[in-house]
Amino acid sequence: MPYISTNKKAPAATLQSAVIKGLAPDGGLYMPAHIPKLPETFYARLPELSLSEIAVEVARNVLANEVPHNILKPLVEEAINFETPLKEVEKDCFSLELFHGPTMAFKDVGARFMSRLLAYFTAGQRQPIKVIVATSGDTGSAVAAGFHQVPGIEVYILYPKGKVSPLQQKQLTTWGDNIRALEVDGTFDDCQYLVKQALADTALNENHLLTSANSINIARLIPQSFYYFYAFGQLQRLGKPIVFSVPSGNFGNLTGGLLAAAMGLPVHQFIAATNANSVVPEFLETGNYQPRASVQTISNAMDVGNPSNYARMLYLFNEDVSRIKKLVSGYAFTDEETKKAIHDVYQNHDYLLDPHGAVAYCGAKKYTLQAGHELVSAFLETAHPGKFKEVMESTLQQKIHLPERLEAFINKAESITSLSTEYEALRAILSKV
Repeated sequence: MPYISTNKKAPAATLQSAVIKGLAPDGGLYMPAHIPKLPETFYARLPELSLSEIAVEVARNVLANEVPHNILKPLVEEAINFETPLKEVEKDCFSLELFHGPTMAFKDVGARFMSRLLAYFTAGQRQPIKVIVATSGDTGSAVAAGFHQVPGIEVYILYPKGKVSPLQQKQLTTWGDNIRALEVDGTFDDCQYLVKQALADTALNENHLLTSANSINIARLIPQSFYYFYAFGQLQRLGKPIVFSVPSGNFGNLTGGLLAAAMGLPVHQFIAATNANSVVPEFLETGNYQPRASVQTISNAMDVGNPSNYARMLYLFNEDVSRIKKLVSGYAFTDEETKKAIHDVYQNHDYLLDPHGAVAYCGAKKYTLQAGHELVSAFLETAHPGKFKEVMESTLQQKIHLPERLEAFINKAESITSLSTEYEALRAILSKV
């Protein structure tokens, strides 16, 4: 299966090349040239299959035998070795909890899959691989956990100064060994732009093997389709149209769902739920895409003003905006609306929403009210609420419990390198042998 750039100005690549390079030479994102449909027999079996079993089938389908089954099956089973449970918060409204992995965020799914696929594709490489990743909160920690102490791989995590929660920062900056935390005096968009500059730097790439672990890398995107199949299979029994509401920042998570739909998953509607960084909901309303500088909110992982995966959304719909609008609805919510959802759902249903899941919950509720017919909604809970302890406690006016896995980071010593938004500073770091 060839992989082509969303900019359509670069030669087709193999999966191996697409995963190792991360970004196409023309600056576009790699996508499969053809997205094969899964057979009807697979969909009939969905309710009986585990997440791991589904992941193996979907990966085999979309990777088109580029990884032998005897390699792919244990790779997937090792990467996706935790549950993604559905919990009914209120009638016909479910939380898909994606935070039961090692770093307690949905990024564990993609990062663990990518780290193992990259290790397979680069086995025997003599040159160290430099993995660079921009994070607005959770990507960096998931990548760090996936690659920590892996021989031959160096990880550089770029995060925006003062724009991640204190606990998220601890999860980025306390690993040591082959993981280096770079604090950028700017926004997530600045961090992402620096990563793209490095990947596009021909001279730098001639002497160093660089790749990205952001959702711009196709190996991060593919596994983000797995849990949509799983959740759909569990909700089929209710016999109603199924809607997914996705908290959206860089739009990799939503694009994973759209990839599942392209493989034949009959989702009724996707909801792109954002905070004040509402570029895509505005595009869905007006047809005009106007990226802009991001603004800081309490749902910080979604503070993205120029989402990379917008290009993949266009690719999946052959740049037909009317087709996108039929399957994707977009809503934006304020911090006040987000806090109200956290408070009300806890008071009325004894369920803790994190600030990102709260935005998705608001999207699910708004679409349900407007739909005018019965449906089942699943909103994606992308991180454990404890990661946002300060926001949660000020909103609820009470202490919340931290799981041991998060508590363990609090007293660890941090190691941070400060960076400006000037590319040369990052280039100097990456140029070192």
